[in-house]
Amino acid sequence: MLGVTSPINTASPKPIEIQRTKELEESLKQYGLFETDDELTHRMEVLGKINQLVKDWIKEVSLRKNLPLNVAESIGGKIFTFGSYRLGVHTKGADIDTLCVAPRHIYRSDFFTSFVELLKEQPEVQDLRAVEEAYVPVIKMKFDGIELDMLFARLELKAIPEDQTLRDVNLLKNLDPRCVRSLNGCRVTDEILNLVPCIESFRLSLRAIKLWAKRHGVYSNVLGYLGGVSWAMLVARTCQLYPNAAAATLVQKFFLVFSQWPWPNPVLLKQPEENKLGFVVWDPRINVADRFHLMPIITPAYPQQNSTFNVSSSTKEVMQDEFKQGLAITDDIMFGKAEWTKLFEPSNFFLKYRHFIVLQATASSKDHHLEWHGLVESKIRILINNLEKHPSIALAHINPESHCSSESEADTFQSLWFIGLQFAKTENLNVDLTSDIQSFTDTVMRQATQINLYKPGMKIEAKHVKRKELSRYLPSSILVKQKKAHNMPLFSNTPPENSLKTTPIPEFNEDSNNTSQQNQSVSDLAHTLDTKTPSVKMHNRSSMGVPDFVSSSVTSGLKRSLESSDLNSEIKRFHCENLNNITAGNNCQDSCVPFLEKYTSKPEESPKNFQISGLETKSVAGSNLNTSTQSRENFVKEFADTSMDSSNVNNGLNEVGGTTLHCLTVVFSSLKIY
Repeated sequence: MLGVTSPINTASPKPIEIQRTKELEESLKQYGLFETDDELTHRMEVLGKINQLVKDWIKEVSLRKNLPLNVAESIGGKIFTFGSYRLGVHTKGADIDTLCVAPRHIYRSDFFTSFVELLKEQPEVQDLRAVEEAYVPVIKMKFDGIELDMLFARLELKAIPEDQTLRDVNLLKNLDPRCVRSLNGCRVTDEILNLVPCIESFRLSLRAIKLWAKRHGVYSNVLGYLGGVSWAMLVARTCQLYPNAAAATLVQKFFLVFSQWPWPNPVLLKQPEENKLGFVVWDPRINVADRFHLMPIITPAYPQQNSTFNVSSSTKEVMQDEFKQGLAITDDIMFGKAEWTKLFEPSNFFLKYRHFIVLQATASSKDHHLEWHGLVESKIRILINNLEKHPSIALAHINPESHCSSESEADTFQSLWFIGLQFAKTENLNVDLTSDIQSFTDTVMRQATQINLYKPGMKIEAKHVKRKELSRYLPSSILVKQKKAHNMPLFSNTPPENSLKTTPIPEFNEDSNNTSQQNQSVSDLAHTLDTKTPSVKMHNRSSMGVPDFVSSSVTSGLKRSLESSDLNSEIKRFHCENLNNITAGNNCQDSCVPFLEKYTSKPEESPKNFQISGLETKSVAGSNLNTSTQSRENFVKEFADTSMDSSNVNNGLNEVGGTTLHCLTVVFSSLKIY
């Protein structure tokens, strides 16, 4: 048995499901997800060159540390891969996640000094950046046209042989936390591959889910959605529940399972290992902070961690809504009523909301902007959390795609992020977001000064815009594309030109029991997971009309009748086993974690008779605003643009009216609803 529970269905795929899988693979090829043999060979050559560079560097450092020549030549060193490349689901142009493993006399300081200098001497290396202060220290570069992220780990071994593996947990003994975090990427990837019943079906279904997540704007760990490893673990869990299913069926069951998953129950692929080495692991029974994680997906390798700790209530709500829509679409695909291309149509973010906050990150050079962009993006989730706490805001939806400003000057580089706002259903509401915006900008500025990242010309601004004003920030091609997608019928009877034709599903009158097994109803799975269908409402989204029993077609509203199924007994057995595990005190991975908070659904209607004033700007460089004598009404409309001068470089602070403001553009927002 793979996983922590018995599978839901072990039926072999039917011919129609195999046909749908072939159609899925052909559809993915249309999006250019698969590399050619020459491109794969080029990646192997790049990894070979990097591996040799590591060996040469370790030998050189060993000689400088007075090791004998014969020892230095045999001491080894190795490059490991992880992430999408190791899983076998990387796409054209994707980067490669690598890990440099060195023996015990090689330190991280050597990696970020002498090895970086060695990389600078290589003609193939471009865009080299060393981020030693990161939570997981990394070297980023482009090597012979291939983007590489390289981590470092030092093992307590005299030498690193060619056949060295990383699965043995004893390798983590006496390692510092940063080395353990670096090693965990490889260890988690290897565990995932070992815990899925069919690797080929897993890879094809994961490719489809990752493409769907990117096209629907829910692929970004740093912004509070799910990253690549989290999506991989969700697909792997689906494979464990349906071990013999074809890839097309796995995609459908993925949406079925996780549109009904009783969050915050954790998703885990195996029983957690005993904490013999004393590292911090995810355990809500011990760690209070772990109890507040909204969508815990736990890595299978020791020390177990939650890969989705950045998820907020807004991003969770957005993803749950997308799961529901994905289920409705894949149901129609499996019934021959839609094509796979329908699943991969991009979402219409800019038509969902009437009001947006625009974040602008500006720098004076390309290199400075690259660093500034990364810092601002990594902190946006702080602003989202601040907005979610505001009683007047029902949802703060961040679009993970950043854009270039159409109004930026020639000598500036600018990135834009858009946050869609959905307000609670309240009349005559006054909304003041001053403290929320100020807290966010203060955090970004403080971080910039602490790590010496700030450069003259770096600014961060926030503005409120209405939907009709988006043309000032985005090219018409993006807005027109969004509008066309919004106005298209949900399912068209006429396939698009050059699109893949789907095979109609045949009738199985003589085999209704087996058909009902493969097309398990949502209510059955909800019973399996001992939960109710989540209630998720989104602003201005097309209503799916999905009650407890999900319709198989969104547009026609035809209800799929629930048939009596032999699978019911299998589901009941599955459910009872989970209950018995919990009752017996077993550490069942999918058992319930106590709810500390219940998040109720929020009204989707906008307030009546409301108007939001834009964010006004005012330069206060060198001026002093006396907030004690200035009325609150005027102060909240102030936009402080404090410039960096030579007197502020050391401490990075300006005193404005007794309030400490960091030396970048500080934004005060005043949003009012009348």
